[in-house]
Amino acid sequence: MAVTSVYNTGNEKVGEVELNDALFMVPVKIGVLHDIVRMQLANRRAGTACTKGRSEVRGGGAKPWKQKGTGRARAGSRRSPVWRGGGTVFGPKPRDYSYSLPKKVRRLGLRMALSARFAEEHLLVLEDFSLDEIKTKKFVKIMQGLNISNGLIVIPGANDNLEKSSRNALGFKVIHTAGLNVYDILHHSSLVLVKPCIDQLTKRLLA
Repeated sequence: MAVTSVYNTGNEKVGEVELNDALFMVPVKIGVLHDIVRMQLANRRAGTACTKGRSEVRGGGAKPWKQKGTGRARAGSRRSPVWRGGGTVFGPKPRDYSYSLPKKVRRLGLRMALSARFAEEHLLVLEDFSLDEIKTKKFVKIMQGLNISNGLIVIPGANDNLEKSSRNALGFKVIHTAGLNVYDILHHSSLVLVKPCIDQLTKRLLA
């Protein structure tokens, strides 16, 4: 098993922890990660774009002018797509862009993302990460002390002070273990795990 150091919020080494090879030493396949990120981004799309066709726009029933004798082109409706204010031809309508990948693929992708951060030495394990007050300035100071300028912090459970302190800190995101996903890991250059999260991830991904 791989071994990594455990630090406190003062960037002092306080111990070591073993990492399961099946979780942090998985060969990384770019294609699998690409497929999962595409799925996640597609599932986030609102799909609310909507245009009106000729049957939906205002105006309508009367023929604008008689068929013959005016010298102008024939016109049957003010809703015609060639008229200003007319309907749109083949315009977008509300739709659902979401789709799913097999559960085994999604789990494999998450293990690959964790392995990639560990291989790059951009994985940091903290003994604990708690704040006694809601203070963004204090949170940023701790992250600067850990030499992290862009990071995803994974916590084992609710931590109101930490979560609220990080909201306005640019480049950082705090997430629960249950919500950890491939996109967020790859979107941040560093991954910070609070020690209990390792056991939670092992149960979640290797069960």
